[in-house]
Amino acid sequence: MLLPESPLPAAASSPGGQARAADDCDLRQLRQLPPLDLPPRPLRWLFLDLNSYFASVEQQLQPSLRGRPVIVAPVGADTTVAIAASVEAKRFGIRTGTPVWEAKQKCRDVIVTPARHDRYVEFHEAIVAEVWRHVPVTRVCSIDEMACRLLDNENSRDAAVALAQRIKAGIVARVGERLTSSVGIAPNRLLAKLASDLQKPDGLVVFEAADLPDALYPLRLREIAGIGAKMEARLARDGVNDIRQLLGRRPRDAGHAWGGRDGDRLWFLLHGVDLPDKPTQSRTIGHSHVLSPSMRGPEPARLTARRLVLKAASRLRRKGYRARLLVLHGRFEDDKSTWRASIRLPATQDSFVILDRLDALFPRLREAGRARTGGFRLRMIGTTLAEIEPAAGEQASLWAHLDPEDPLARESRGVHLSRALDRINERWGRNAVSVGPLHGGRLDRVGTKIAFGRIPELSEFHE
Repeated sequence: MLLPESPLPAAASSPGGQARAADDCDLRQLRQLPPLDLPPRPLRWLFLDLNSYFASVEQQLQPSLRGRPVIVAPVGADTTVAIAASVEAKRFGIRTGTPVWEAKQKCRDVIVTPARHDRYVEFHEAIVAEVWRHVPVTRVCSIDEMACRLLDNENSRDAAVALAQRIKAGIVARVGERLTSSVGIAPNRLLAKLASDLQKPDGLVVFEAADLPDALYPLRLREIAGIGAKMEARLARDGVNDIRQLLGRRPRDAGHAWGGRDGDRLWFLLHGVDLPDKPTQSRTIGHSHVLSPSMRGPEPARLTARRLVLKAASRLRRKGYRARLLVLHGRFEDDKSTWRASIRLPATQDSFVILDRLDALFPRLREAGRARTGGFRLRMIGTTLAEIEPAAGEQASLWAHLDPEDPLARESRGVHLSRALDRINERWGRNAVSVGPLHGGRLDRVGTKIAFGRIPELSEFHE
């Protein structure tokens, strides 16, 4: 693998996209048009989706795995599930979420390899840098997906297809021969994403305005991003059982079936209109961990919760936020529902304040566990910092001359010490210095993992 000397930003706005902001259609203006009078819909988006990404990285790193059925799992136990499956494993019906024991039944030769999330982030950054060699990356959508808005001299069918082929070939040549990808090209990002899903592995599908909406009719409603089981049932109650029925309605009527404000938004998107994204805001920061069978008692769960909340607090400081609420949640072995409790925080990013509140909250989980028939057997533990907001300006110097035991002085010291711990662990590695004991028997490794929609920074692998 060839890694870039200085990785480019993982997500940045395309200069062309900024220059063409006025070209984005306004939903309010569209509602004033006759139903069939749509604006021009040139090819504007290229969506790249890496094929079987985690498994492909492992096959790149381990040549002995190439051409063989491989699944990536969080731990080497049959009770866990596959978080990725190679193209070869998928031919046996093995998918993400398939239990390891079931995968072994489907394919006796399947190879289970442990996940290495830090390597996946390294490859991700190399792939983003390679795409930037050809076209600006407008948005990184996940660890294995990114979207690029096309410039005016790139949005003819021939030019867009040639660009996609150069990107695909560049990734294989400069990052890794096992890193194949599927590309979708369309007038908007939703349709480009949908096109990228239609031909795997190593596919290239184009939706032009002239193809729409007829090209979508063979697809199932559930194949459209944003339509899950509940929404599919809701649409069925309104008489919509397929895409043809949804798009055959007037925009406002289709929006009524969809429900909510801007319910007709999907109608316009599926017809190829390029609508601006709705603004989003991060509201929580948290981590969870599935405990190994031997570590599901109260004390291992408590120590794991402490380590999880320290990771969340470190992310909170790195993003420049503070939190007002701490949530502790878990799932017991004999219960599919999630136990949850919360406690208020002073607006803070201080690890010591947050740990103090966690210590006050944990007895409630301990009591709930002891009351269960099988005793305290916790399968999953998680902590979340909620009601987050941008941190106020640094005011530590205002409290420099206060009594050391004054609450404001203690908070100032705690934040500075928390930041110092961040810097030490970033420089010398995870747990170079810790808050509280890490001894007392083996603990589950609480490492950084890649979640859907969030790519960890490499510094998180030192927390």
